[in-house]
Amino acid sequence: MKIIGVLIDNMFEDVEYTAPSKAFSGAGYGLVHVGLKEGKTVKGKRKGTLVKIDKDFKDVTADDFDAILIPGGCSPDNLRGEKEAVDFVKEYFETGKPIFAICHAPQLLITAQVLEGRRVAGWKSIIQDIKNAGAEYVDEEVVEDGNIISSRGPRDIPAFTGACLKRLEMIQK
Repeated sequence: MKIIGVLIDNMFEDVEYTAPSKAFSGAGYGLVHVGLKEGKTVKGKRKGTLVKIDKDFKDVTADDFDAILIPGGCSPDNLRGEKEAVDFVKEYFETGKPIFAICHAPQLLITAQVLEGRRVAGWKSIIQDIKNAGAEYVDEEVVEDGNIISSRGPRDIPAFTGACLKRLEMIQK
């Protein structure tokens, strides 16, 4: 079974977690919730969705996952302030395996310094941050550039999830 690491902390955008996660699970992929403290429960910002952290960042490596999902909301901003999270994302990026980033998720990628020269979508309030990181902001529902699949926000979830599932199907293991 292919495993997707979900990088998540408090105040994540509920639907940007629940919709892709449901689609991934429904397609037979396993999910491992990675956060700052194993066993901690984090909460979504709009609907209060509860998610239990399965593993600390310090206890996982890029080899543990076939892809990672970074939901938006305040979660990516919380995680970008934590060295273990940033180091993991940088290590994971270097494998070339898929990174699924929606809404504010590029904030974590910016701090990991992996966006230079890439084409990326994201929430409108971080457009300048994306550009300052050396990436080209693209105002489209799904942008695929190398191993990064990104989207602007909740309205793009169907297209985003579809593109992510298609990429997962292409992974040979």
